[in-house]
Amino acid sequence: MKKTLINPPGSEGIYQSMQFSQAVRMGHTIWISGQVGMDEKFQMAEGIEAQALQAFQNLQKVLEAAGAAVEDVVELVTYHISMKDMGSFAKVKSEFFKEDYPAWTAVGVNELVIPGLLVEIRATAVVENS
Repeated sequence: MKKTLINPPGSEGIYQSMQFSQAVRMGHTIWISGQVGMDEKFQMAEGIEAQALQAFQNLQKVLEAAGAAVEDVVELVTYHISMKDMGSFAKVKSEFFKEDYPAWTAVGVNELVIPGLLVEIRATAVVENS
């Protein structure tokens, strides 16, 4: 099985400076790196809902570049600076996952890689086509 690195257009800077791929696909499985509330120009969204929305949009973009969709996600792991924001986060999450929910683990952390980030989303997807 061949390993394919997934780095959508616009994420080249992340690949070079941070030295990781947005996702890796092997066969039917896609592992998506943590997506945060920043766009490809490193502009950070303000507040939990805006950051969650940007992170899910980033996740969607990486999935599409890998030949998948949100419906193919089987597992989500989310990292939160404040677990008090879960209601707002869940509201945004429900815009992307309307049914057939993936497995989900939410973890409270003290900080993320860049100060000001409030949430990070990583995922695993499985697709039928290879």
